Amino acid sequence: MAPAYVQVTTTTDSRPEAAELARSAVAERLAACAQLVGPIASTYWWEGEIESAEEWMVVFKTTGARFDELASLIIEGHSYDSPEIIATPVVAGSMDYLAWVSEQTEPAEDDEDDEDDEDEDDEADLGGDLDDDSVPVD
Repeated sequence: MAPAYVQVTTTTDSRPEAAELARSAVAERLAACAQLVGPIASTYWWEGEIESAEEWMVVFKTTGARFDELASLIIEGHSYDSPEIIATPVVAGSMDYLAWVSEQTEPAEDDEDDEDDEDEDDEADLGGDLDDDSVPVD
């Protein structure tokens, strides 16, 4: 059984590519939010050699049900032969935030209305510590 919510990460070698992956995923409602982190320094094995590179990380907030489609979008839009696609289950979170993630990742019925639909939850404070509204996620 897929987790209800996941945080998915990937890395790219440029900020523009990271930004395009983020924008595409949110526009297609495969992620409620995508955050760019970077630049970061990465060290890894590649083709028998230790490599170091500057990269940008994209962190997507989505539902487990949307993971496969999000992974496909990342693969299609990524310049790496084998891009990192790691999904980490969300085990607890704010009920309001997780409800917002669910709402924002529902497939749009009419693509023309996507940009015009504004929701008050979009303005909610999405940061901070877990509080009494926090719940474990099964």
